[in-house]
Amino acid sequence: MSDLAEKVRFLSQPESYGGTTEHVEAHETHMSWVFMTDNQVYKLKKPVRYPFLDFSTLKKRQFYCREEFRLNRRLASETYTAIVALRRKRSGRLTLSNEGRITDWLVEMRRLPADHMLDARIRQGHVERDEICRIGELLAAFYAGRSREPANGNTYLRHFEHEQTINRSILERSEFQLSDLAGNALDTVDQALLLLRPLVKSRISRGIIVEGHGDLRPEHVCLTDPPQIIDCLEFNRAMRTIDPYDEVNYLGLECNMLGAVWIRPLLSKVLEKKLGNPPDAQLIALYGAFRALLRARLCMAHLLESPLRHPEKWRPLAIRYIAAADRECLMLPRPAFRTIAQGTKVRAT
Repeated sequence: MSDLAEKVRFLSQPESYGGTTEHVEAHETHMSWVFMTDNQVYKLKKPVRYPFLDFSTLKKRQFYCREEFRLNRRLASETYTAIVALRRKRSGRLTLSNEGRITDWLVEMRRLPADHMLDARIRQGHVERDEICRIGELLAAFYAGRSREPANGNTYLRHFEHEQTINRSILERSEFQLSDLAGNALDTVDQALLLLRPLVKSRISRGIIVEGHGDLRPEHVCLTDPPQIIDCLEFNRAMRTIDPYDEVNYLGLECNMLGAVWIRPLLSKVLEKKLGNPPDAQLIALYGAFRALLRARLCMAHLLESPLRHPEKWRPLAIRYIAAADRECLMLPRPAFRTIAQGTKVRAT
């Protein structure tokens, strides 16, 4: 049994938690294992390294556990409770007690009610306008309290351009057969990034770019009192350096995907009232189209993983995101050129 498999097995057993739970649900993600006990949740980072993160050593996992705790306390102080050491006794047995040498680190959280997560509430049809206004006000106060990022703002622009290059490289892979479907949105976003670059740079120089959440989706928003916004992206600062309107627009886009199209304009209205400095409509459209293509790409990237989980899910979902990107692109200038095979450009008709 591998070291990780042994840890997963131990943390999947109720008796490992000293009599505090009767059940444990274990869930694997791309980067972590999550263990849901009756009242608490424990996250174990996998010892993995990717171009955008590095959890490969115990020291690095400890650092990013601390970062996850620190960053998420900003919007979910009642949820993130501790960093917990996983130890190995002299006998060789794993333990969550204070006995033995540290072999890994866990982030401990209070378990939130699943039926109060925003995605679940949208599916139930039980989201109130006042609840969304509270989320918008919470986020506006959060962004207003962040230090401005003029020195690092260009990171935001470079990240945009780099990620769009990866969007194209994944979505145009021949085995996915999505080039024709995604081509218009990819070309439109490429052109808009060039045309609207001065607007983005202006927002950078005006100090509008901040260190935000980085992964603001409905499944990370809990409509409790007070609201809790969890799962801030801790492992890459560039990915959470962002225009607040881009981030909140992304949350609204994901609500659109779930059928709650009224949430997006309401969030934008609250943010504009509290923060001011809204982008123009074309820049918002660029933000939305780019994020939709990014989500489509992440869906298809799951099909390149090993082991492959839920293969039937990803292509239909990616196609829905590409359609969302096309809708956003209606607000953007039509591309002057279309990219065809091997990157050749031809004038659009």
